[in-house]
Amino acid sequence: MRSFKGTLKKIKWETYIWLMYLPFSAAFYLPVRSWTDYFWLMMMGAFLIVYILVTEVPKWRRVTIPLELLITGSFAVWPLNFFMITFTAWQVAFILSTMPRRYFGWFLVAYYTLLGAGVVHSFQTNPTSGVEYAMNAFGLIFPVLSPIMSYGFARSVQIRKQMSQNNRRLENLIRRGERDRIARDLHDTLGQSFSMITVKTELAQKLLEKAPERVPDELRDIAKTSRANLQLVRQIVADLHQQTLSEVLLEQGKNLAQARIFMFTEHEEAASKWPTEVQNCLAAVIVEAITNVIRYSRASQVWIKFNQVGENYHLEVQDNGHAKRLTRENANGITGMLQRVREQNGEFQISSNSIGTLVQVQLSKE
Repeated sequence: MRSFKGTLKKIKWETYIWLMYLPFSAAFYLPVRSWTDYFWLMMMGAFLIVYILVTEVPKWRRVTIPLELLITGSFAVWPLNFFMITFTAWQVAFILSTMPRRYFGWFLVAYYTLLGAGVVHSFQTNPTSGVEYAMNAFGLIFPVLSPIMSYGFARSVQIRKQMSQNNRRLENLIRRGERDRIARDLHDTLGQSFSMITVKTELAQKLLEKAPERVPDELRDIAKTSRANLQLVRQIVADLHQQTLSEVLLEQGKNLAQARIFMFTEHEEAASKWPTEVQNCLAAVIVEAITNVIRYSRASQVWIKFNQVGENYHLEVQDNGHAKRLTRENANGITGMLQRVREQNGEFQISSNSIGTLVQVQLSKE
């Protein structure tokens, strides 16, 4: 039951909303009167299968996207059904919005070529019908504008999502500013006080002459304790100055944006409340992983997922790149990540999958 619910959550339902209009396109060929009606209904079934494959199997998109465009484009050229190609316009343009712009440019060239061929064929077959169809907004204007509208809408959604994530990070930075203030207060007050105690006890040790068999030992203990407390304060201040996950994600998000790579995160807000030592370790791993993505992966998207299961903290960094090798000579990035995780008695794994490269880290509360 849980696996079924998990499968339902993974389905990209927003992509299938457009299919609610598919029965209207099928109505053009119903009731069936000839073999051509059967043919185009079968083509519509093939389109539905390819549409699902484009959505659910990213690694096949180099084949399935052109195939879907050819299927829906054939509807525009021969039976002069310009509505079918708009399904591809909205779906594919939305997908390509997170990839380099040249892919969207290539898609537009192929899309408008097929659409133009359909318009030319419409005028050649029946000039009067072609003129009337061109005057219909949903007959021609909507298919022409669909890929541009879909691409612009998708980009605006992604920008709003990134802005929302940046706002949450800024809120965490404000809280971090309060922590910095506390760190300064600790250093300026307790640190100075403990230093003074140390100096006084050492001086008293030299001056006191009474009960020589006991006082010096007591004073040495006080001096030792005060030094330990001073060291503790310094360690607390140092820990407070460590980069949090929010700071690292804010900085790495800017680096990825400069490289034209989209970054998406899950459960980032919950992870910002994890223990400091866990955040420090995961932050260092993220920095190394993102550096490798920018330098070697040729990716256009990165997903960073945080999750807490029981007593364990999980991190996943997934890209959609095409790195040829996971390890390189004279490269210390993966080694550094592995060492940091092992210092925390955690587990580290890097692998290739159907999407790209996946980095996985697990740390325990102990």
